[in-house]
Amino acid sequence: MDTQVITKMKILKPANEVFEAIVGPEKIGNFWFSSSSDRWEQGKTITLRYDEYDAQGDIKVLEVEENKKIVFSWGGYGQETVVTITLNELDHMSTIIEVNESGLKEDDPGIVNKMIGQKEGWVYVLTCLKGYLENGANNLRASLIH
Repeated sequence: MDTQVITKMKILKPANEVFEAIVGPEKIGNFWFSSSSDRWEQGKTITLRYDEYDAQGDIKVLEVEENKKIVFSWGGYGQETVVTITLNELDHMSTIIEVNESGLKEDDPGIVNKMIGQKEGWVYVLTCLKGYLENGANNLRASLIH
């Protein structure tokens, strides 16, 4: 059986600005990864880098609906999960962003810690995104200590 983690946050920006911050390689370094190899488009494999941790990984972009939805898969063999990011514009000045990460294995002995870690990570990413888009803060990312 698969388990999922859902995280939601309200960002005081229109959906197109939130969408562009995620899919545009020139913006992602302000709140999430150090860099993205390309614009996120359906069918592409994107390499994401964390320079601070000397780490990188690939995602497979499964679906993109402009200003509404981004779906990608990531993780190593047997550990792959699917992330669905949904944008719901409330008015022209605010958007609810929802991240649903599914495919976490219920029979994994470390499932509770993994779910807590993923939830913590998504809350942090969305907080950094909110700080960047609403206040121009681009130095929050890569500061979470485990």
